Amino acid sequence: MELLIFLLVLGIGLTAGYYFRRTIAKHDAKTAEAKVEKMISDAKDKYREIIIEAKNKSLEVLEKSKQEEDKRRRELFEIQRRLEKRESMFDQKFLEFEDRRAKLAEKEKGVETLREDLQKIKEKGLEKLEKIAALTKDEAKQVLINNIESTVKEELYNRVRKMERQTTEELEEKAKHILSSVIERCATTHSAETTTTTVNLPNDEMKGRIIGKEGRNIKTIEQLTGTELIVDETPGTIWVSGFSPIRRQVARVALEKLMADGRIHPGRIEEAIESAKKDLSIEIKKAGEDAMYAVGVGGLDPKLVQILGRLKYRTSYGHNVLQHSIEVSLLAGLLAQDLGADVAVAKKGGLLHDIGKAVDHEVKGGHPEIGYDIMKKFGLPEEIAKVALEHHQDHPETLEGVIVKTADAISGARPGARKDTYEQYIQRLDDLEDTAKNIAGVEKVYAIQAGRELRVFVEPAVVDDWGAKKLAREVADKIEQDLKYPGEIKVTVIRETRVEEYAR
Repeated sequence: MELLIFLLVLGIGLTAGYYFRRTIAKHDAKTAEAKVEKMISDAKDKYREIIIEAKNKSLEVLEKSKQEEDKRRRELFEIQRRLEKRESMFDQKFLEFEDRRAKLAEKEKGVETLREDLQKIKEKGLEKLEKIAALTKDEAKQVLINNIESTVKEELYNRVRKMERQTTEELEEKAKHILSSVIERCATTHSAETTTTTVNLPNDEMKGRIIGKEGRNIKTIEQLTGTELIVDETPGTIWVSGFSPIRRQVARVALEKLMADGRIHPGRIEEAIESAKKDLSIEIKKAGEDAMYAVGVGGLDPKLVQILGRLKYRTSYGHNVLQHSIEVSLLAGLLAQDLGADVAVAKKGGLLHDIGKAVDHEVKGGHPEIGYDIMKKFGLPEEIAKVALEHHQDHPETLEGVIVKTADAISGARPGARKDTYEQYIQRLDDLEDTAKNIAGVEKVYAIQAGRELRVFVEPAVVDDWGAKKLAREVADKIEQDLKYPGEIKVTVIRETRVEEYAR
C-alpha cells in the first residue's frame, strides 16, 4: 500500500516537473527571441545612423571641393589676366623701343655727316696753317716737342731721379723690415756636422771583443759598413769614422746591438748590420714625419715622406739639408703671410725644395730638376713642384718661388750654417770613391782614413790575384791623373772568397 502511494506520488511529481520544465523552457525561448529581435532592431537603427552620417560627410566633402575648385578658378583667371596685361605692356614697350631705335639710327647718320664735315673743315684749316707756317703737320709737331723738351728736360730729369730714389729707398726699407721681422720670428740653431760618431762602451774589455781574434770582427764591420773604427786609449769610447752619415749611423746602431746581445762574431755582425739598416729605414721615415709636423704640412704620400726623411743624412756645405728644409719652410710661410701670398704653397714648396738632394747621387741631373720630377710623380700641384725649379733661378715666375728662393738664401746665410771646407772634403771623398766604381769586377768601394786610403772590394769570380794587383795600379794611376789631393793615398784591393755550408 505504501509502495503504491509512493509510486503514485512519484508519477505525479514527474508529471508536474515535466510540465514545469516545459513552461520554463517556453518562457526562456520567448525571452531569447525578444533579445535577438532587439539586437537586430538596434543594429538596423545604427546602420541607418551610419548611412545618414556618411551621406552628410560626403556632402561636406563635395561642398568643400567645390569651393576649392572655385577658388582655383578665380586664381587662374587672375593669373591669366595679369599675363595678358603684361603681354600688352611688353608689346607697347617693344613698339616704343623700335621707334627709339629708328630715331637713333637717323641721329647717328646725322652725326656721321657732321663728323665728315668737321673732318673736311679740319683738313682745310691744317692746309691753311701749313701754308702760313711753311711747315707740315709732322714737322710742326716735332718743333713743338723739341721746344718743350729743351724747356723742361732738366726739370723732368731731376723729378724722375727724385721719384726713383724715393721709391727705391722706400722699397728697400720695407723689404729690410719684413726680412728682419721674419728672421727674428724664426731663430734656429746650427750644429756643425762632423765625420766621426762616438760609441760609448760599457767597459774597456768590450774593445777587445769588438776587435776580435786577429782583428776579424773589426774588419768585418768596416767592410760591411764602409766606415773605419778608431780604437784608441780613450776610456769607454770608440770612434766610427766615415764621410757618409748613413754609414756611420748603421755602424753605430749595429755596434750597440752587438754589445747588448753579447755575441760578437762575423756571422752575428752581418745580422746586426742588416737589422740596423731596417731600423735606420724606420728612423728615416719618422724624421720625415717629424719634419712635416714641425712646419704644419700634411697630405704627403708615405713614399715621399720616406724620401724627405733621407735628407736627415744629407748635408750641403756642412748644413744638414733636412734642418735647412724645415727652416726654409718656416721662413717662407712667414714671408708669404706678410706679402699676401699662398702660405700653404710656400710652406710645402719650402719643405720640399731640396727633395732632389735625397737621390741626386742615384739619379742623373741637378737636384732642382730631380725634385720637380719627384713632386710631379707623387701628384703635387704644378705651383708647388715648380718651386723646386725656381729656387735656383735668377728670376722666378711665381711669387711663391721668389719667397722660397729668399728663404733659402736667408737660411744658408745664417752665421755658422754652412762650411765650404766640409763640403769640399765630402766632394773629394765622393770623387775618390767614383774613380774605382766603374771598373769591371769592382763590387764595393770605401774611402777611409779621412781620404788617405781607398779600399776596393772585387768579385773573386771576375778578378783573380794577378788581376787584383793590376787593378790596384790602375786605380792609383787614375787617382793621380784625375784628382788633386794632399799627401798620398793608399789603394787596397781586397779579394775574398767565402764558402758557406750548413750541417743539418
